[in-house]
Amino acid sequence: MPDPVEDANDAVRPRRGLIGAVSAWAGLLHEPGFRGLWLAQSVSQLGTQVTLLAMPLVAILTLGATPLEVGILTAVDFLPFLLFTLPAGVWVDRLPTRRILVAADIGRAFVLAAVPAAYLAGILEMWQLYVVGFLAGTLTVFFDVGYQAFLPVLVPRDRLGEGNSRLEVSRSVAQVIGPGLAGVLVGVLTAPIAILVDALSFLGSAGFLRRIPDDAVRAQPRAEGPRPGFLHEIAEGLRYFAGNPYLRVTAAAVTVLNFAGQIGFAIYLVFVVRDLGLSPTAIGLTVAIGGIGTIVGAATAQGVARRIGVGPALMLACSLFTVATLLVAVAPAAAPIPFLIASGLIQGPGVMLINVNALSLRQAVTPDHLLGRVNATGRWIAWGTIPLGALVGGILATAIGLRETIAISSAGCLVAFSILAISPLRTLREIPALREPEVARDPTATVTAPPTGI
Repeated sequence: MPDPVEDANDAVRPRRGLIGAVSAWAGLLHEPGFRGLWLAQSVSQLGTQVTLLAMPLVAILTLGATPLEVGILTAVDFLPFLLFTLPAGVWVDRLPTRRILVAADIGRAFVLAAVPAAYLAGILEMWQLYVVGFLAGTLTVFFDVGYQAFLPVLVPRDRLGEGNSRLEVSRSVAQVIGPGLAGVLVGVLTAPIAILVDALSFLGSAGFLRRIPDDAVRAQPRAEGPRPGFLHEIAEGLRYFAGNPYLRVTAAAVTVLNFAGQIGFAIYLVFVVRDLGLSPTAIGLTVAIGGIGTIVGAATAQGVARRIGVGPALMLACSLFTVATLLVAVAPAAAPIPFLIASGLIQGPGVMLINVNALSLRQAVTPDHLLGRVNATGRWIAWGTIPLGALVGGILATAIGLRETIAISSAGCLVAFSILAISPLRTLREIPALREPEVARDPTATVTAPPTGI
C-alpha cells in the first residue's frame, strides 16, 4: 500500500558490469549517517513485517474476529495518520529529528510488548488490540514524518533518489523475509508471541540511530526568537504544499489509490484464511515469494522513471495495482497460491515506483525548514483515507462478500490512474530541483535537474 543524481559525483556515477552495479548500489552505505539510518530501518522493517501478518492473525485465529472487526483493527492502526500527522510535522521542524526517531522506536517497542504480555496472562481481548494499534500507529506517525525529514540532512539533495531507493530495497527484502518468518513464528510460537519480535526490532533500530555520528548530520535550520503559533506553522506547510501542482496531483492520486487499495487489503487475510483455506505458514510463504516483486521494483524504480519519465512511471504504478488486486479477487479456492504470488510480483514494483519517485519528488522541491511540515502534509493527505477505506472494506465484505469487495477495490485503483492521466504529471520527465533562495517564498520556484538514477 501506500507509502522514493549522479551527474556531478564520480563516486556514484554508474559503471558497467556486475561489480560496478554493486559498487553504485552501495555508494551511500559508505556514508556513516546514511548507513545508520539504513540499518535502523532495515532491522525495524523486518520486525514490522512480522507484526503486519501476526496482528490480524491474533484477531482472526486467537480471538475469532469478524471481517468487520478486522477492518476496524486496520482502521484504528491508521487513524493516527489522520489525527496527528500535521502536528507531528511541526514538532519535527522544531525539535532535533533524531531524538524524535529514537523516542518513537522505544515507545513502539513497549507498546507492542503489551500484546504477548496480555496473552500470556490470559487477559487478551479485542479492545486491547485496538488500543495497541492506535498507540503504535501514533508513534509511527512521528517516526515516518521524522525519517522523511531526516534523510535530506544526511545526504545531498541530488542523491535523495538514491537514498530513497536504498531504503526501499531494504524494506523490500524485509517484505520477502518477514512474512515467511512470521508464518513460521506464528505456527511455532502463536501469533501473539510472534509480535514480540517486532518489539525487539524497534529497540535495535533505536540503537543504530543513536550511533549515527553527530558530524554526519547536517545542521537543520531552526527559527530564531519567538516562533509563530502552532496552527500558523501547520498552515505554512499546507500553503507550501498547495502551491506546488506536482505535490497536489501526486497526493490526490496516492490518496485515491490508498483508499481503494485499503478496501481490499483490510479483509485480505480474512479472505485467504476463510475462503481460500490457507494456513499461516502458507500465507507467509506466499506473501514472501510475491514480495520478490518489491525488491525488483525498489532496485529499478529510478531506472524506470529515467527511461519513461517520472509521471508515466507513476501512471504505470496505478495500472499495476489494478491488475494485482484483480488477481486476488479471481483466485480460485482450488488453486489460489499461483494467483496470490503473481499478485505480489506485480504489485511490488507498483508500490516501489510510487514510494521512491513520489517521495523523492516531494523531498527535492521542499526547503529544509519546511521538510517536516510538507512531508507531514503529504502523508496526512495520502494516508488520511486509509482508515475510511478499511472500514468500507469491512462493511462491504459483511454486506456483499469478501471476493466481491476485493473486486471493487481493484476497480477503484483505476481512478488514481485517471487523475494522473489528465494532470501535468503525465508529461513530467524529470524530478525538479530546488532553487534557493527564491523557493523559500515561492513554492513554484524550481528548475529542471538531471533525472535521478540508480
